[in-house]
Amino acid sequence: MKETSIRQSPFSLGTWVSTGSPVVAELATQYPLDWLLLDFEHGNTSEATLPEILRGISHRTASIIVRIPEFSPSAIGRALDWGADGIMMPHVRTADEAIRCVQAMRYPPTGHRGYSSSVRSYGYGTTPPGDLATVNPLFFAQIEDLSGIDNIDAIAAVDGVDVLFVGPADLKLALAAAVKPNKPTFEDALQQVAAAATKQGKQAGILLRDHAQLPVMRSLGYSCIAVDSDIALLRQGYERLMRDAGR
Repeated sequence: MKETSIRQSPFSLGTWVSTGSPVVAELATQYPLDWLLLDFEHGNTSEATLPEILRGISHRTASIIVRIPEFSPSAIGRALDWGADGIMMPHVRTADEAIRCVQAMRYPPTGHRGYSSSVRSYGYGTTPPGDLATVNPLFFAQIEDLSGIDNIDAIAAVDGVDVLFVGPADLKLALAAAVKPNKPTFEDALQQVAAAATKQGKQAGILLRDHAQLPVMRSLGYSCIAVDSDIALLRQGYERLMRDAGR
């Protein structure tokens, strides 16, 4: 597994793979990205296509993170068994939710993930781990709700949370919809996430659509940043084609 580079790096660059295409994922790994996010929540990746994508890219140096749609120990276990280096869990609102996800990712005694030495991540039985206690996949806890901001220090303190990852679209929507006096602005929330990550020695992460925001986020303390998605990059290419063709 390649997860240590993100844990130890002062900055890691990733991108979203939402098409569910093994070809697009393989193309993305031709570039020096630190990690790829395979989107099993809003993207077109399915349980049928996920193993094929992982086969095509797992020999590359980028860490592969799978975003599951919701908390599901079986979905978490399958993604890791198939070769993912880590899990992104959407809408983590409390420390207890983060703990449950960590436990689903780890083997006993610190978790309850089922073990098989013959899964793909262990070479179908040819490279089983010598010590199951050392198998600690990456965990990206997505912060997308007001309650996640309210509990950010407790979430950050959970052993096994590696990245506090802001989902900007959902967090902006949640803050706008919240009926609460003195609720934080989106900018305040960003600062709270970064501060909690720094305090606990964790990474703060975010998905950016505007490339110009990259230095701004880094200055705020965000060190695990995804820029754009395959769908957005393809869309931008088609839009440029239409402009150049006068259409």
